[in-house]
Amino acid sequence: MKPLVVIPARGGSKGIPRKNIKFLGGKPLIQYTIEAAREVFDDPLICVSTEDIEIKTVVESLGLKVPFIRPSELASDTTSTYEVLIHAIKHYEAKGYKPDTLILLQPTSPFRTGKHILESIQLFDYNCEMVVSVKITKSNPYYILFEENKDGYLIKSKEAKITRRQDCPLVYELNGAIYVIKVDSLKAKPLTEFTKLRKFIMDEKSSHDIDTFFDWELAELLIKR
Repeated sequence: MKPLVVIPARGGSKGIPRKNIKFLGGKPLIQYTIEAAREVFDDPLICVSTEDIEIKTVVESLGLKVPFIRPSELASDTTSTYEVLIHAIKHYEAKGYKPDTLILLQPTSPFRTGKHILESIQLFDYNCEMVVSVKITKSNPYYILFEENKDGYLIKSKEAKITRRQDCPLVYELNGAIYVIKVDSLKAKPLTEFTKLRKFIMDEKSSHDIDTFFDWELAELLIKR
């Protein structure tokens, strides 16, 4: 395996301003992900992709070199993760390193650890396109999720003759913490078009993703405990 770890860290954040470098439990949020990546990989294989000079400064204060400043056109609200990953791959290929496996770690998952990353990689081989981290969802579409029909009435999102929650099939929810991706597949199509996916199950705490102020407050509470 020739890995490349990409941590995408955009400066703009509408939900929580400057979220990626906001202090959580005494250190910048992005530091949790960098520390988890360092448990598994050497620094030259870890790429923080950012367009933001302040984020670059914070990351490099931790001793990790930021290999490039991402072009501003790849840092807008409409920029896809796919574009960011392809840009990073091309940068390393131009420098002579051609990764075959990309590990995407979003900085909004502070409770994901190096152990989780290593275990997810162990599930990966080149017969699949991606190993993705998940949690067992509480919002089971067989039981508690509903959609509105054309008449304005709620109908179950997934029809099944199930009367008890425990009889529902297990349904998994992406938690955004870890993606182990086959580079050839990524070059051919975006993540949303992958069909050969394997799951890596994480518990609810480890899966915690910070998107809103409520998510942040819960993370602070978990750290204090």
